[in-house]
Amino acid sequence: MTDSLFKLTIDLRNKIICKEQFNALAGNTGDDRAFALSILADAISKRDSLNLAAGLSLAFEFGFSAEHLGLLISLVDADWHHSHEDVVWALDKLGDLKSVDALFKATQIVPQYLAYDDTRALASKAIWALGNLNDKIADEKLRLLAESDCEVIKEDALEQLERRASPGLAR
Repeated sequence: MTDSLFKLTIDLRNKIICKEQFNALAGNTGDDRAFALSILADAISKRDSLNLAAGLSLAFEFGFSAEHLGLLISLVDADWHHSHEDVVWALDKLGDLKSVDALFKATQIVPQYLAYDDTRALASKAIWALGNLNDKIADEKLRLLAESDCEVIKEDALEQLERRASPGLAR
């Protein structure tokens, strides 16, 4: 990603420019999701954490598709970036059952840059994402997490299991 494209991405995220202006200035004449996917894939191939954050920002703006799933799963425990919470949030937005193992894995890791976080926000986001999946395998993972030695993880998992057991679960 060039510096000018990076700046345009920030301007789009901060609502300084709109999608149409971004596309015109970035030279994107095709599918917005595919454009965001290409930026994301390039950042991953180069292990470029800043461009990954920008690529994720574009994907949140333009939308995620099934084509994003494999890339997002590959990022869950990668140690070269600082976007783990955004990755989990993106997996939650996709709501694909293929992400269950990756979301569970996100509950088990504490990236070095999040070591200070006693609230385990990454794990909490992943537990909520598991709770949003309407699937018995996700429920099994939540039951495992409900037995965790980590009180925060245990409480969040129990809350999700309780929510999942309630009639009229809304995603």
